[in-house]
Amino acid sequence: MKPVVVKNCKILNTRTLVLEEAQNVLIEDGLISQIGGADVVSPEAEVIDAQGKTLMPGMIDCHVHVVASSFNLGRMASMSNTMALLRALPIMQGMLDRGFTSVRDAGGADWALADAVTSGLIDGPRVFCSGKALSQTGGHADFRARNDILDDPCSCAGKIGNIGQVVDGVDECRRAVREQILNGATQIKVMASGGVSSPHDPVQNLGFSEAELTAIVEEADNANTYVMAHAYTARAIIRAVKCGVRTIEHGNLVDHEAAQLMKERGVYMVPTVITYEGLANEGERYGLPADSVKKIADVRTHGMRALEILEEVGVKMGFGSDLLGETHYMQSQELVLRSRVVGNAKAIQQATLIGAEILNHEGRLGEVVEGAYADLLLIDGNPLENIELLTDTDSIKLIVQRGQVYKNAC
Repeated sequence: MKPVVVKNCKILNTRTLVLEEAQNVLIEDGLISQIGGADVVSPEAEVIDAQGKTLMPGMIDCHVHVVASSFNLGRMASMSNTMALLRALPIMQGMLDRGFTSVRDAGGADWALADAVTSGLIDGPRVFCSGKALSQTGGHADFRARNDILDDPCSCAGKIGNIGQVVDGVDECRRAVREQILNGATQIKVMASGGVSSPHDPVQNLGFSEAELTAIVEEADNANTYVMAHAYTARAIIRAVKCGVRTIEHGNLVDHEAAQLMKERGVYMVPTVITYEGLANEGERYGLPADSVKKIADVRTHGMRALEILEEVGVKMGFGSDLLGETHYMQSQELVLRSRVVGNAKAIQQATLIGAEILNHEGRLGEVVEGAYADLLLIDGNPLENIELLTDTDSIKLIVQRGQVYKNAC
């Protein structure tokens, strides 16, 4: 792997949230090996003159579904493996093109897709995969129609396009966690409440018993990892937090009590405000089932208020998009929506440093420091002043991932 020197770049410090004076950055063997002045050189390196542009860490999306190439997740669940895989590849490449160099997949992607990226076989972000999201019968990842045969709830669980696995009872839950870990999951996803895109579970419903949730958390902890929980209502959030989950996904109907408990327990929230805009504006057009279309209003209007509550209480938030089908292109717009509540700097921090914390990759991802992975973006301008620069691929002049130059428009 050829070394790279990015010279004359201002560095966006995601801890202090300031833009540091121009420096040179040496990239070797996939890592940031040195940061400094004119003495940072390598005779063998490719030299890229940043001309004062902003160098920042690649962004991290902590809630994606890279295999969700359709709004109709039930249809996706029965799609052929070959078709589901081929449709996922441009989605992953699009994420990298937008500057997302790492993603946490919340159901669907497996270790093979993650390995294909790290081995250089395909273009895409680093993938921290959950495998199949765990759902109770009739829960958020059970896409069967009411008249489907119910004697084999997992008949399509092995399909690449199916984001979930239906499990019931403590023993089944324990086995399912162990299976996902065996298959390479880096964290476990559970459906702890109803949701929008599934046919029969109202948003206000709870998912799993407390005994089941606790067992899932215990098995994840035994494997030195954690549980991320899909949960909308304050009741579902409080229940999941008390059972030991580490991150709450969506959380549109959070209240101050639930937020305070999250802060006390050190639990992260990963809001996904942009997906409701996509669902509302384009879902019906692209095949979102009618039952799901009716649910959107229940959560859409509360998304921004949830951000306000979480910011007031001081809950740490990671960046998430959760987009489906034809709306993946909207991914970066989540930054703009968040910035209206928390400001540009914090929105960027959520998509970098806080994301690295959630992934348990502090010091490796989410900041430009010596020893970190060389996952980097060079921005033409200062995103701390104009966050919309991060929504325009033309403003992203350089993308480096795993130490390799993916895009160079300098």
